[in-house]
Amino acid sequence: MAFFMPVCARHKSLPAMAGLRVCALATSLCLLSLLAPPPAQAAEAFIIKSLETRLRNGVYSFSTRIEYGFSNEALAALKNGVPLIILLNIEVEQKRWYWNKNIAKLEQGYLLIYHALSRKFIIHNLNSGTQTDYSSLDDALHALGHIENLPLIDAKLLRPDAHYILRLRSELDIESLPAPMRPLAYISSDWRLQSDWYTWPLTP
Repeated sequence: MAFFMPVCARHKSLPAMAGLRVCALATSLCLLSLLAPPPAQAAEAFIIKSLETRLRNGVYSFSTRIEYGFSNEALAALKNGVPLIILLNIEVEQKRWYWNKNIAKLEQGYLLIYHALSRKFIIHNLNSGTQTDYSSLDDALHALGHIENLPLIDAKLLRPDAHYILRLRSELDIESLPAPMRPLAYISSDWRLQSDWYTWPLTP
C-alpha cells in the first residue's frame, strides 16, 4: 500500500480568506491578459536538482531538491491573497523491455499562502495537515524544495527479481486557482509552471 493520502479534495480544504478580494483580482488579471497573445510555449520555472531513494525497515523513501521559480504574475497573485497549490506527481514503475508497468501513482500537495497582516508566508501540507510559517518567500521556497526521507512505498509490494524506477515532477495546480483566473492560466506560460519528469532507480 502506498503511503501518500490523495489530495483530490484539496480545493475544499483551502483556509478561509478574503474571497471577494481574490475574485476581483482574478477577474482583473484575466481581462488584462486577454489583450496580449499567448506565448508559444510554457516557461519551465520548477527544476528538480536531485533525487535519491532509500530503503529502511522495509519501506522505501525518497529525498529531493527542487528549485522553485515563480513568474511575476504568480507572485503578484500570491501577495494579493491568492493561494497557490504546488503538487508533487510521483510514480513508481517496473522496468520492462517493451513498456514500463506502473505500480503506484501518488500525489503530495502543498498550499502556499501569504498572510498580509503578519507578513508571513505559510506552507500547509495537504497530506499530513501540518503547517509552517516563514518570514520570507525565499525561506518558504527553500523549505518547500528540500524534502527529506518522504515515505514512498512498502518494499513488500515490489518483486525482489524486478527493477523499479521512481519518476517525479513538480507543478503548479492550475485547477485550484480561483475560477476567473483559470482561462488565463490555461493559455499563459506565466501560469504553466512545472518541472520536467525526473527519473531515479528505486534501489536499497
